[in-house]
Amino acid sequence: MDTISENPVILITGGGRGIGAATARLAAKAGYDVAISFHANEAAALAVAADVEAAGRRALAVRADSGDPDDVAALFEAIDRTFGRIDVLVNNAGIIGRQSRLEDLDFDRMRRIFTVNAIGPILCAQQAARRMSHRHGGRGGVVINISSASARLGSPNEYVDYAASKGALETFTTGFSKEVAGEGIRVNCIRPGHIYTEMHASGGEPGRVDRVKASIPMGRGGQPEEVARAVLWLASAEASFITGTFLDVTGGK
Repeated sequence: MDTISENPVILITGGGRGIGAATARLAAKAGYDVAISFHANEAAALAVAADVEAAGRRALAVRADSGDPDDVAALFEAIDRTFGRIDVLVNNAGIIGRQSRLEDLDFDRMRRIFTVNAIGPILCAQQAARRMSHRHGGRGGVVINISSASARLGSPNEYVDYAASKGALETFTTGFSKEVAGEGIRVNCIRPGHIYTEMHASGGEPGRVDRVKASIPMGRGGQPEEVARAVLWLASAEASFITGTFLDVTGGK
C-alpha cells in the first residue's frame, strides 16, 4: 500500500459500461477516487478510468470475474494496495441471456446468470464487510446492490432466470442489511427499469427500450446517468438513516 487515499473510495463492479460507467464518472465529479472491475472489454474500462482521472481523481481498473472468489479477493487486494480504503461498494456487474421461454433455457446459462448476478455480489459484499465493519476495525461504509424491476415483474417469456437471480439479490440485500446495520454499514438496493444500455443487445433486442417505452408511465426509457444519481445519493450522508431499502428508478413502472 502506498498511501491511504484522502478521498472516499468507491468500487463499481462492471464499471466499464452502462450504469456502472455513468456511476464511475459521476462519482469522480462528486469527489470519490474510483475503482472499477471489468470482465472482457478492457478498452472501455480504461476509457472510464481516463475520464475519472480527467476529473482530478484517482482511478483503478481491474479485470475480475465477480463470480470467481479468487478474482474477487484479488480485486479487493488491488484496492487495498492502491487506495488503502474502501467506502462504497456498488454491486453493478450483471449479465443477461437471450430472450427465451423457460422451457428452452439450458442449465449452463442458468448457473452462469446466478453466479454473476447473485453469488458475485455476495462475494464482493463479504470482502467489503471485512474492511468496512466496525467489528473488524473498519470505519463503516455503504453497499449498494443493483437489482432490476424484473425482480418484481418476473420477465415472463424473456428473462425469467435473470429476474430470479435479481430476486435472490434483493433477499440478500434484506438479510445483509440487518446483519451489519449495527456495524456502520448501510446496505440498499436500486431497481432500474428500462434503461438505455448495451445490455439489451446481449438479450438479442438492442431496441427493446423503445419497443416497451409506451408501457412506462413517464413514456420514455431512462438514461444510465439517472440511475447513477440515485446510487450516489444512497451512498451519501444525505441517506444516513436509510438501510435495507429498495429504490425504484423505473419511470413509474
